[in-house]
Amino acid sequence: VGPKKEVAECKEKFASSVDPTVSQTFMLDRVFNPEGKSLPPMRGFKYSSWSPLGCDANGRCLLAALTMDNRLTIHANLNRLQWVQLVDLTEIYGERLYEASYKLSKADAARGELGDFSEFQRRHSMQTPVRMEWSGICTTQQVKHNNECRDVGSVLLAVLFENGNIAVWQFQLPFLGKESITSCNTIESGINSPSVLSWWEYEHNNRKMSGLIVGSAFGPVKILPVNLKAVKGYFTLRQPVVLWQEMDQLPVHSIKCIPLYHPYQKCSCSLVVAARGAYVFWCLLLISKAGLNVHNSHVTGLHSLPIVSMTADKQNGTVYTCSSDGKVRQLIPIFTDVALKFEHQLIKLSEVFGSVRTHGIAVSPCGAYLAVITTEGMTNGLHPVNKNYQVQFVTLKTFEEAAAQLLESSVQNLFRQVDLTDLVRWKILKDKHIPQFLQEALDKKIESCGSTYFWRFKLFLLRILYQSMQKAPSEVMWRPSHEDAKILISDSPGMGSTEDDQEEGTSKQASKQSLCDTGKGMDIDDTADDSLPQSSDIGGREPMEEKLLEIQAQIEAVEMHLTREHMKRVLGEVYLHTWITENTSIPTRGVCDFLMSDDGYDDRTARVLIGHILKKMNKQTFPEHCSLCKEILPFTDRKQAVCSNGHIWLRCFLTYQSCQSLVYRRCLLHDSIARHPTPEDPEWIKRLLQGPCTFCDSPVF
Repeated sequence: VGPKKEVAECKEKFASSVDPTVSQTFMLDRVFNPEGKSLPPMRGFKYSSWSPLGCDANGRCLLAALTMDNRLTIHANLNRLQWVQLVDLTEIYGERLYEASYKLSKADAARGELGDFSEFQRRHSMQTPVRMEWSGICTTQQVKHNNECRDVGSVLLAVLFENGNIAVWQFQLPFLGKESITSCNTIESGINSPSVLSWWEYEHNNRKMSGLIVGSAFGPVKILPVNLKAVKGYFTLRQPVVLWQEMDQLPVHSIKCIPLYHPYQKCSCSLVVAARGAYVFWCLLLISKAGLNVHNSHVTGLHSLPIVSMTADKQNGTVYTCSSDGKVRQLIPIFTDVALKFEHQLIKLSEVFGSVRTHGIAVSPCGAYLAVITTEGMTNGLHPVNKNYQVQFVTLKTFEEAAAQLLESSVQNLFRQVDLTDLVRWKILKDKHIPQFLQEALDKKIESCGSTYFWRFKLFLLRILYQSMQKAPSEVMWRPSHEDAKILISDSPGMGSTEDDQEEGTSKQASKQSLCDTGKGMDIDDTADDSLPQSSDIGGREPMEEKLLEIQAQIEAVEMHLTREHMKRVLGEVYLHTWITENTSIPTRGVCDFLMSDDGYDDRTARVLIGHILKKMNKQTFPEHCSLCKEILPFTDRKQAVCSNGHIWLRCFLTYQSCQSLVYRRCLLHDSIARHPTPEDPEWIKRLLQGPCTFCDSPVF
């Protein structure tokens, strides 16, 4: 709010002021006085907001966090289980205001000095965040040095301040830090005592409209236009639209915006819902030839206590609200000729978890789970002595609904539907078989369209089935083993085996150990009990081992199909981006030979593509060389490369190059290994290296 020395002098002056309206206001306000002396320290977070998928360097989410001492920062999960602060927006915004003499525009009149308490309050309120929300990803055009235009992804972060101003930050994607900030514009909302913020995003006739919905602690709700330059297909409102103007002292707690399709009007519409006290305020926005139509009303009789949390399933428009007494309401919107109505039903958490108090709810991205934060409720009319906060999960869909949604999904990405796949995984692990209807439906999908998404879904089902068939280990997996399991590498029989064989050997060895050596690592009494019927059990165990080998063979076949499909894609990129015979650093000849080595594989597309590439290569092979001994690295395996001197290098699953460095990337489920992009790589190779895992759709980092 000003130079450090001047701020310190002003704080001392206000704290010792003889005017109690100044001294008491200053001492009790934790924004002015974060140390608080005798007051408890300001630790923890006020609010957090997740960005859409695809905003950080790994294609995952960014996290905007607002601390109790009013500091707004952005964090990213760059390495596995490691969160890094990328930027402090509070500091940057403060510097901008300082340079502009705490005026939003040059036309603003000169303000008072910092020693004036009202000016001291104004400077704090204009940069004390209340809420922040991310927009969807939009596309901007960037002009290169040669006057070419390229599309660049960007995302907006709107920050609502105490005085009603909104700062709209624009970030270029992927967001790397301060250098990725494109612009920052401040909008004056004109709302007193703002409490909540949400983005309004509406699509009409392939034209995207956007704005900001702001709610007040006094009751009003309105949409503000947001003007953006150089954003393709982006439009906004001409002027603010008031959704609710009554100052009825019902504070707006939470706002959600849900895009829906109107079955009667045959067009898209936008449903805005806001929690106001114990009621839900709703507003249906519809663009017609006459302009913007606004229908609004309140849903009453939901809760006897104020709503503490609200969430919405954007797949079907269902809204969930909860009050602190452990009651959750499910509101389903039903369209009428004019507007809509809500059907609501009560979900009593006490029937599931016993007597609980609820503090917050959230629905998973595809609506499979409802997460609820709870503490113990009253027992015999008494409150608990200690509060133990727990996150409980309630399933909202059946296994059949989740499977049907995965089969008909337009997203076609398993990672983005992980809540649905979790329901399917739980069912297979429990029943130890894949339901017949799901297997038949998936086979039909594979035959009809052949999309790799359905092959990845099939691989997921087979892997979970294989996991369900294996016997649970007798020892806890994380507990370190004290057995000496060293082996001399030169004497080991599997010296020249590939990574595939090693992985298969490990899994087979583990299953055999769990099947045969049941006594190992168990108590003596258990071993004695198991040793008696062991001879009679062998006959029953052999079919199980055969079943496991059969599933393993199916998994390998699906993995090989997915590998070949990706190899075709890589070869297609090589053919499109090489005009002459050149060494692209991708083992093109090796990939071609690997695809054609299997006589049973007859793909006309692959044969034609390979023929064109070999003609372009003009008998040149451009082999890879071992960086340790300079020997040729033959392409005999998709997972690793072994030179004649026995040096083993892992292969990148995205480009099939050997990763000849100590640092590489892995996918989230540890399925595959990929190399890091280098400055020498052309743009098309860097684009290949940005792809997800070809087996499980997980990001790679």
